[in-house]
Amino acid sequence: PDPGTLASVLTEGVKNTIGDSRVKVTYEPEYVPAVPPAMPDIPPEQLAGMIKATVKVEVLDGNIAYLKIQHIIGEEMAQKVGPLLLEYIWDKVLPTSAMILDFRSAVSGELSGIPYIVSYYTDSEPLIHIDSVYDRPSDITTELWSMPTLLGKRYGTSKPLMILTSKNTLGVAEDVAYCLKNLKRATIVGENTAGGTVKIDKIKVGDTDFYVSVPVAKSINPITGKSWEIDGVAPHVEVPAEDALETAVAII
Repeated sequence: PDPGTLASVLTEGVKNTIGDSRVKVTYEPEYVPAVPPAMPDIPPEQLAGMIKATVKVEVLDGNIAYLKIQHIIGEEMAQKVGPLLLEYIWDKVLPTSAMILDFRSAVSGELSGIPYIVSYYTDSEPLIHIDSVYDRPSDITTELWSMPTLLGKRYGTSKPLMILTSKNTLGVAEDVAYCLKNLKRATIVGENTAGGTVKIDKIKVGDTDFYVSVPVAKSINPITGKSWEIDGVAPHVEVPAEDALETAVAII
């Protein structure tokens, strides 16, 4: 008689059957599919304001840059607000001697943003095959490569880079952490990440208010031949999420 209870029972049954915690059954009578706003309709200043709301930037004692990122923007938005991003974020952190990327509350992002972030911490040449993503609905595999040219200067490959993670770090941020970890460019500090996916589809069940959330793409790292999905990204230095920043500073 209670749809919410039925949804949770179905979810547990599915998890126990296929062993994939990402598949969920939900009851959502008020659900409206999110439609992303068209980029041209939003002025760059307003976009920059949205980005500032999801990014915290400061320079800590010891000349350590600290960037807290909650959402990883995609290529289209990065190109539109690039000059503002340089002024607000990048120009402040470029002169530092080490950097901490805080992904502890990063739960969303765009796939096209992965090469952007990774490229700022690698060399322009040779180009690096970062990731391959197989999309099941289209049956297409997309290779993600580092970028030969970027807005602004690269942070480089020699200065220490720490990435903070928590059990809530999800999706695209996990991909970035896994790529930089396996390129041996970053030290991961914190907790094992959530083990999400790069793309989820929410499918309506018939003419009901029940929905099934299903991963429809798979990330395969060219270095490990494996994925971070389901199992998450294991940190180099495992500490409770709330202690990760202090630990990273101490390591630097």
